[in-house]
Amino acid sequence: MSSPDPNRAFADAIATAQRHVDAAQWAPAIAALEEALALRPDASGAWRALGDAHNAAGDPERASPAHVEAARLALLQPPLADAVAAIEGDRLASAEAMVRARLKSAPTDIAAIMLLAVLAQRAGKIGDAIRFLRRALEIAPGARLARETLARLFYQERLLPEAAAEFDWLLADDPAHPGYRTTRAAIMDQAGDPAGAAAIYRAMLREDAGQPGVWVTLGDVSNTGGDLAGAVAAYRRSVALAPNQGDGWWGLANLKSFRFDEAEIATMRAQLARPDLAAIDRLRIDFALGKALEDRADYAGAFAHYAAGNAAKAAIDPHVPTDLAALTARCQAFFTPAFFAARADAGDPAPDPIFVLGLPRSGSTLVEQMLASHPAIEGTMELPELPRIARALGGLGPDPASAAYPDSLGQLAPAQFAAIGARYLERAARWRRTDRPFFIDKFPLNFVSIGLIRLILPRARIIDVRRHPIGCGLSIFKQYWPNGASFSSDLRHIGGFYADYVRMMAVWDAALPGAVHHVVYEDLVADPEAAVRGMLDHLGLAFDPACLAFHANPRAVRTPSAEQVRRPIDAAAAEHWRHFEPWLAPMVEALGDVATHWRP
Repeated sequence: MSSPDPNRAFADAIATAQRHVDAAQWAPAIAALEEALALRPDASGAWRALGDAHNAAGDPERASPAHVEAARLALLQPPLADAVAAIEGDRLASAEAMVRARLKSAPTDIAAIMLLAVLAQRAGKIGDAIRFLRRALEIAPGARLARETLARLFYQERLLPEAAAEFDWLLADDPAHPGYRTTRAAIMDQAGDPAGAAAIYRAMLREDAGQPGVWVTLGDVSNTGGDLAGAVAAYRRSVALAPNQGDGWWGLANLKSFRFDEAEIATMRAQLARPDLAAIDRLRIDFALGKALEDRADYAGAFAHYAAGNAAKAAIDPHVPTDLAALTARCQAFFTPAFFAARADAGDPAPDPIFVLGLPRSGSTLVEQMLASHPAIEGTMELPELPRIARALGGLGPDPASAAYPDSLGQLAPAQFAAIGARYLERAARWRRTDRPFFIDKFPLNFVSIGLIRLILPRARIIDVRRHPIGCGLSIFKQYWPNGASFSSDLRHIGGFYADYVRMMAVWDAALPGAVHHVVYEDLVADPEAAVRGMLDHLGLAFDPACLAFHANPRAVRTPSAEQVRRPIDAAAAEHWRHFEPWLAPMVEALGDVATHWRP
C-alpha cells in the first residue's frame, strides 16, 4: 500500500481552509491551516493565512506569531529576498516595484510592509515609514521588529510621547533588555523627567555596577536634575572603571565648576599617551584636559588641547558649510515689510510661545532660566518643532541657494499659515508640564526662521541673545558638541557663522521693526535687573523678583550651561576670553567688521 502524498495532503488542507475562509468559518479554517502547516512548516503563505484567520476570529494574540513566522520565511524567498538584495545594492526603485507587486497579491504580508517602511526611510519620507510600520502592527501587534523599528524612529524624530509608548510595550515584553531600558531613560530625561531616568539607571547599576557607560548617563541626568554631587560621583565611578573612555572625563569637565585634581590630570595625560586609544575617546579627553589646564591658568596648554580635540572631531564629523550668507540674501529679498503686512493676521493668534534664540553659548540658557522663574512662564527645552516645520517647507538644507524655502511660503494661503501655527502649538504642548500661560522654546538656531515664526504665530514673542563675538566664539570652540554644530571645530568657521548670524538678524530687524527684542549678554550680567525688566516689558508682563533668583529654580536643564545657571551670575566671566587672545586671530579675521560692530 503506497504512503499518502504529502504534497497532495497539503494542497487538500489548503483548499479546505479556503472553503471555510470563504464561508467566514474561522475555527475550521484555522484547524485546516494548522494541519497544512504540520505538513509544510516552511509555507509562508499558510502562516500568513493562519494569522489572517486568527485576526478575523478576533484573536490578535494568536495572529501575531503566525504573521511573524510568515514574515521570517517570506524574507528568505523570492520576491522579498530579491527585494532585500536590491535595497542592499541601493537599487531602491527596483526593490519598491517588487515589494508593491507582492502586496497586491498578499496585502497582509508584514515583511513587505516593513520593507516599504525601510524604503520610505531611505527616501526621507518619515511620515510614510511611520504609517507603514503602524499598519504592520495593526496586522501583527506582537511583531517585535516592527515595534522596535517604530519606537526608534519616533525617538530619532524626537516624537517622545509616541516613542515612550512603544518602548513601554517593548519593556513589558522584555523587562531586562538593556537597550530598551537605556532608551526609555533617555526619553524620560529629554521629556523633563531626569529623576525618572536616574531611577532606571540606578536599577541597572544595582544589578551590575561595572557598567561605565551607565554611570556616565547617570551623571548626565543627575546634572540635568541639579544633583551636582551625584553627577560628580557617577562620572568619577565611570572613569575609575574605564579611564580610557573619554565620556566620563568630559562629563566631569562639562560641569564647569568642577576642578580636576592632580591625579586625575595625570591619568588623562597617561591615557592620551596610549597609541591604542580610540579617536572618539582621545578627543573627549583632549577637551577635558583643556578645561583642567584652563582652570589652572595654563591657557597655552589649554588651547593646545582644545585645538587637538576640535581637529579630531573635524576628522570624524567634517564640516559641510551651509551657505548662510546665501539664505540671508534670499530672505532679504523675499521677506519685505509689504509681504508681512499683506499676511499680518494670517497665522494662529495664540500669544503663548516665547522664542529665545541666537547662537550657542551666547547666554540663551541664562535668559531662559531667568524668564522661566517668572510665575507666568514655563521653561521647556530646545524644541524640535519649528525646525521640523521649516524642513517640511523646504528649508534648513545644506544648499539654501537652491532650496524651495523661503519662496514656498509665497504659495501658502492665509488659512495654511494658521494651520501650521496650530500644528506647532499642538506639538509643543507635548513638552509642557504646567498650565502657565506662556512657554519658552529655546532653540538658538531658530534665528534663521524668524520670518516663519512671524507668519504662523504673529503674536509670539522673540528674544535674541547676543554675546561678544570673540567670547561667544571661543566658548563654542571650547565646548565638545557630540551631535551637530560641525562649524564649532574651526575658528574660521565659527567667525564666519557669527558674522552671517548678525547679518541675518539685521534682515529681520529691517523687515519686522520691533518684533525682536535684543539682549546683550555682557549688559545682562552687568545689570541683571535692567535686562530682565526690558525683556518682561517686551513680553507684556510685570516684573517679578523671582527672575533674579533664577539659580534657585529647580527645573531640569539639558544644555551645556545646566550647572552654570544654578549659580549666581559671575560678571567677570564675560571677559574671560581675553586670556586666549593670542590664538584667536583666525576667528577675528573671519568676523571682519562684525568683530567690532556686533551690537544690535
